[in-house]
Amino acid sequence: MKAVFLTATSLESPAGLRYLPFAKALVRRGHECVLLALHHDLKPDTVRQVTLDGVQVRYVGQMHVRKVGNRKYYFSTTSLLRVALASTWRMAVQAARIECYLLHLGKPQPINGLAGLIGGRLSNRRLFVDCDDYEAESNRFANAWLRRAVVLFEDKLPRLAAGVTVNTHFMQQRCVQCGVEPARIAYVPAGIDRERFALPEPAQVERLRRRWELEGCQVVGYMGSMSLTGHAVDLLLCAFSQLRVDHPKAKLLLVGGGEDYDRLRAHVESLGLAQATRFVGWVPAGEIPAYLALADVTTDPVLDNLVARARSPLKIVESLAVGTPVVTGDVGDRRELLAEGRAGVLVAPGDPQALADGLARVLDQPDLRHCLAQGALVQRERYYWDVLIDQVVNLYATAR
Repeated sequence: MKAVFLTATSLESPAGLRYLPFAKALVRRGHECVLLALHHDLKPDTVRQVTLDGVQVRYVGQMHVRKVGNRKYYFSTTSLLRVALASTWRMAVQAARIECYLLHLGKPQPINGLAGLIGGRLSNRRLFVDCDDYEAESNRFANAWLRRAVVLFEDKLPRLAAGVTVNTHFMQQRCVQCGVEPARIAYVPAGIDRERFALPEPAQVERLRRRWELEGCQVVGYMGSMSLTGHAVDLLLCAFSQLRVDHPKAKLLLVGGGEDYDRLRAHVESLGLAQATRFVGWVPAGEIPAYLALADVTTDPVLDNLVARARSPLKIVESLAVGTPVVTGDVGDRRELLAEGRAGVLVAPGDPQALADGLARVLDQPDLRHCLAQGALVQRERYYWDVLIDQVVNLYATAR
């Protein structure tokens, strides 16, 4: 079988960390995969085609935003339309030309959605859709019409597909409410690449500890987007400020970039936490395991809203993979991800004091931290892509 994935994002984005290992897992089962993607900062000298672990990756156009380093820049309305039309057409042409068995959309968004519909119609391919997150709620839109377009595609495309993969039970229920038959839906939460998440070498972790001056410190880690629209990093800063009252040796390690990177740095300054906070910025995916292992505890700060219910946090399963306990709000699928609290601590979502108390529990109790770490290593076995891919292969085989 040959599958073509169409994603409207770069492989450097969180979505890229879902679809590349997704495709790699299929390749390991003996299938062929081509991944058509959009680049975060397309330039004349950008490498447009590469093969990664058997997956053919082709960058066919520019994303709807430009990402440079730790920051994100938006196009004007006119430029956005021009970029979107060009990327949609190039992706559709590529999808139609490739001899394959099926097309699988990485998120039902306008650019790859139209490309999939056009390419699928021209080549008579079966269309599948991955509903990963609730994009209409978790993104920042410059115009109301752009949000309406995303809502339209999120509501309608799953109904047109032969099968749908979802990352959370919330998205599963939402697809059913939109008219998708339950038998055409496969639950595929956030997953981890077994090879990439082998436990890092202790020497590598210690080098990072010295580099960021964290010797003798209690390290609270956050690995994720610095975008406040969908990620409550400001909640974490409030919680950490409270934690520091009784934990003066605690340090906050923030790894990632995003549109609110500068705003969050300013917030840290205003809270008087500059000396206790390390802004690492964006790092290559291969370095994430070492940063996770550097932390005594990691966190996924969340509110109780649609964004949190719809998201299967990659940061949680990646932390499980290296045996670092997680503290997060009890909303959505997080209780299931943390094995009912055996692999991490669940607290009230949206409550900075509850988050601070949960972090303190892990930092203050070595026995609890060890027990949660062991639970994390057990729980991670459920979220390797070579396990999750069974649901996808079964969906491909049974969907009409």
